[in-house]
Amino acid sequence: MRTPPFRRRRAELARRLAAAGGGMAIVPTAPMQMRNGDNEHPFRHGSHFHYLSGFDEPHSCLVLHADGCSELFCHAANAERSVWEGPMLGPEAAPQALGVDLAWPIERLDELLPELMGRVRNVWTLFTVPSAIDQRLPGWLARARTRAGLGAEGPVHRDLGPLVDEMRLIKDADEIDTMRRAAAISAAAHARAMRYCGQRLRADPAAAVREYEIEAELLHEFRRRGATGPAYGSIVAAGGNACVLHHAAGPGELRAGQLCLVDAGCELDGYASDISRTFPADGRFTGPQRTLYDVVLAAQQVAVAATRPGSRQRDAHEAAVRVLSQGLLDHGLLARDRHGDVDAVMASGAYRRFYMHDTGHWLGRDVHDVGEYLSLQEPAVDQPDFRGGRVVRAPSRRLECGMVVTLEPGLYVQPAPDVPEAFWNIGIRIEDDAVVVPGGCELISRAVPVEPDAIEAWMSAH
Repeated sequence: MRTPPFRRRRAELARRLAAAGGGMAIVPTAPMQMRNGDNEHPFRHGSHFHYLSGFDEPHSCLVLHADGCSELFCHAANAERSVWEGPMLGPEAAPQALGVDLAWPIERLDELLPELMGRVRNVWTLFTVPSAIDQRLPGWLARARTRAGLGAEGPVHRDLGPLVDEMRLIKDADEIDTMRRAAAISAAAHARAMRYCGQRLRADPAAAVREYEIEAELLHEFRRRGATGPAYGSIVAAGGNACVLHHAAGPGELRAGQLCLVDAGCELDGYASDISRTFPADGRFTGPQRTLYDVVLAAQQVAVAATRPGSRQRDAHEAAVRVLSQGLLDHGLLARDRHGDVDAVMASGAYRRFYMHDTGHWLGRDVHDVGEYLSLQEPAVDQPDFRGGRVVRAPSRRLECGMVVTLEPGLYVQPAPDVPEAFWNIGIRIEDDAVVVPGGCELISRAVPVEPDAIEAWMSAH
């Protein structure tokens, strides 16, 4: 019988704790967030907590010891509360259901944590993740140090993040399967949005489609196919709004002849997807739109080719920037007599006027997932900075099988006197989710068209 993933992860983290000096780790779930008045936002568990426990009730905390013992603090099962909030697992049922060794009512946290801390040399928490215990932790540590006795060293407070982050960076087969399903749902939602716009504007070429209408199509498909909802605030940008990188869907009007940029992905079973597509509102690219789209697509293609085991995470970005820079020169958005050749454009960072973000990021339980981007075991070296300067830092880390990255080059052209008017207000981003596999990467989000001919064919046929 295969060990359940949550128990296996706790055992691995305990091993890492022991190797790093021992002690105990405290991992609370995310706090409830108030929306307004006495209403709360829908609860979403803490990513680290759920990764280790598989438990999605609020007001919970996991304690893991370096010897492998795990303890869960959670709400006691309560018949009255269950009428309002639904059934709760409770400490009595938690050991069998979750595989933890001990479980306690959450109300005993203040009583038991200082006692447990007083027995160990190191107390590990997540320094960069705000939690409900942040205000109470200094008091617990002080009480633990008092209990350790005069002259005795109390527990040292240490950051758990790097240990768990490195574990989460490499996805196992179950995680990748979940991410494939999330990507498939998101791809279907993007295809639905394209179809909706094509149908609306074919029926009435003079019509305008609001950004929030397109967002509604995305959300409908997410939930219809079983996703929790969006993994992040959906970006739906009509026309010139696409030049605003994080433009939230609003009342903006999408009309025939314009492009629509959609950056949206669902969350499924705690894992995110992240897809961007840019498509013509009425199903036909104009000449200038197609010209820049082809440049961005070519940039993504070289980024895909650069994403493979042993290559550096930064290689995809550098490959994409070279293609984008060449395209900017070829089509007159950057003047050769001012900016020089493609190497000069990359060295100066002149391309950042039209491409100001990175080409990818880790993807997993968080849309911008945890994990170090640099190879900290290698010495720092002088290297180009993505802003056009120089920086001394460790090189980018090398990719390994099981890592999941996004590949998302783009171009964003604001109106300006020195830019050909035909390209004004064109914003394009193409983004897919890539699993690093032996020999290369697997794009798990390609169930939605990406080639311009395929986009036009899809929008005209549906």
